[in-house]
Amino acid sequence: MSLLSDDDLHLFNEGTHQQLHHHLGAHVVQTEDGDGVWFGVWAPSARSVSVVGDRPGWDPGAPLTARGGSGIWEGTVAGMVSGDVYKLRIEALDGTVLEKADPFATYAEQSPKTASVVWDLAYGWGDQDWLAGRGRRLAPDAPVSIYEVHLGSWRRPDDDPRGFLGYREAAPLLADHALAHGFTHVELLPVMEHPFYGSWGYQTTGYFAPTSRYGTPQDLMFLVDHLHQRGLGVILDWVPSHFPTDAHSLGDFDGTHLFEHADPRQGFHPDWKSYIFNYGRNEVRSFLVSSALSWIERYHADGIRVDAVASMLYLDYSREEGEWIPNPQGGRENLEAIAFLRQLNGAVAARHPDVKTIAEESTAWPGVTTPAADGGLGFDFKWDMGWMHDTLEYFAHDSVHRAWHHDELTFRGVYAFTERFVLPLSHDEVVHGKGSLLDKMPGDDWQQRANLRALLGWMVGSPGKNLLFQGVEVGQRREWDHEGGVDWHLLGDPRHAGISRWIGDLNALGAKEPALHERDDDPGGFDWVVGDDSRQSVFAFLRHGHELGDEVLVVANLTPTPRDSYWIGVPHGGRWAEVLNSDAEVYGGSGWGNLGGVDAEDRPSHGWDHRVELTLPPLAVLFLRPDGRG
Repeated sequence: MSLLSDDDLHLFNEGTHQQLHHHLGAHVVQTEDGDGVWFGVWAPSARSVSVVGDRPGWDPGAPLTARGGSGIWEGTVAGMVSGDVYKLRIEALDGTVLEKADPFATYAEQSPKTASVVWDLAYGWGDQDWLAGRGRRLAPDAPVSIYEVHLGSWRRPDDDPRGFLGYREAAPLLADHALAHGFTHVELLPVMEHPFYGSWGYQTTGYFAPTSRYGTPQDLMFLVDHLHQRGLGVILDWVPSHFPTDAHSLGDFDGTHLFEHADPRQGFHPDWKSYIFNYGRNEVRSFLVSSALSWIERYHADGIRVDAVASMLYLDYSREEGEWIPNPQGGRENLEAIAFLRQLNGAVAARHPDVKTIAEESTAWPGVTTPAADGGLGFDFKWDMGWMHDTLEYFAHDSVHRAWHHDELTFRGVYAFTERFVLPLSHDEVVHGKGSLLDKMPGDDWQQRANLRALLGWMVGSPGKNLLFQGVEVGQRREWDHEGGVDWHLLGDPRHAGISRWIGDLNALGAKEPALHERDDDPGGFDWVVGDDSRQSVFAFLRHGHELGDEVLVVANLTPTPRDSYWIGVPHGGRWAEVLNSDAEVYGGSGWGNLGGVDAEDRPSHGWDHRVELTLPPLAVLFLRPDGRG
């Protein structure tokens, strides 16, 4: 028997197969002789391939047979069942014998062991209602607030601070916490199998297998299922940019550079000391596209966040002159990677139009979220790394110096609507000596907390979807440590509990107010009101929804000096309610504010026909809206 038709082989070798997870790897089957496992593996330069494991009598193993000139070896091993451990023994043309994990394995032994495990993926899903409507939950005009989580360090077992919560144990705790803080989606740092825990999952070896550190594939399905049934979307980080050099992994798979480029100027990453995929090889593109789709189809992922896209787009990324090879036109663009990304996004959009792809792309590459048909890469969203860098730079300045750095917050207006953006305050900003977000803030203890609340308010007020990494919501001072957990005990301190409450109220407002999410990528949804008051470090802008009257005024005073009688123009008269104030005492602030709202005066200001007189609290962000709505 075979799980590969001639059409499958053709599509695979052509680079257009999108469902290889159903046709390669280990699959439990029924044969005339009873239970067995069918294997399919790509090793075109191998002299022989066999399946080896820990079952009695398996020496030298069960041989597989080459399938014509396709490069595929296949065969059924009678008597094998789900749960059996195996590797692929590959004899290279030069006689070298390699023992490799299965690239298409659905499960693996727990690190430091490296063998693959035969596994039945049957699971009874209960998230049908979620799936039926999930497309609108991650739409460009939807309220999206993402909670970024590293499962191994989010919460540790009470009785074992060095251990891990399993997928199933974490599910209700994570759902409760995310919902209590108003998040709409949970984004998981890579849960694909990775041998080195300290890579946080970004050195992937199992492109079809969830890491066994936290449980079985069904346990991960339970986690996603539970989050969906509680009303939370799930985004999975995924790494097609590079893979580790571990001996059991994809490198030199059949004795040749099969998945990676042979020339280290193309195939070895100098920053991460890892291999780079050969996107020009048809079968590699089929492998990667199938991997992405497998996480959507098998694990019901609502979004795929593609890591390190910039490193894929540029042939000279992190390389000096002479350390890279230009493309055929003599340029630095990786034309094969560009074609692959367009193929990937096209495949996801065609098969699962309600699932979104997100690019972690740190350069000014044009058209990341433009459809491929119009010359773009075809992603749905892009992380705005420029916003993250400029905003954190600004907030790191002592308030007396901020007047000379005003443009670090206003510059984004030049490009804010050129892509559909996610504003990330991610794990990368709170590790490797960078300190926590709270510790990045200047001033004394009170000012640091006020600055942090203002930063979070600035993020939610700005056009774009929002992302926060675990620990920010407790005002953690300790930078992220993947060997530890979040400092949950801090929530017993009112100062930290205030930050937690602020985030929940911000997310609730962002979801409730159409002006704060409906037109994130539309320049007509944003107007500067005060963008030039660098002397006092005051900013004000209006956000507009689709309906007339759906407006929110966001005002920031980013100095410790309260300001009385600050006039700001507004589009119409009536009362403007102060719906959120980061200086409120419940958030740990000093209590300055506008007693719930102000009445607009019929006098022009800042280009508008009316104006309001505001008290601006110190180091604070205010949200006001026309009164009488909701």
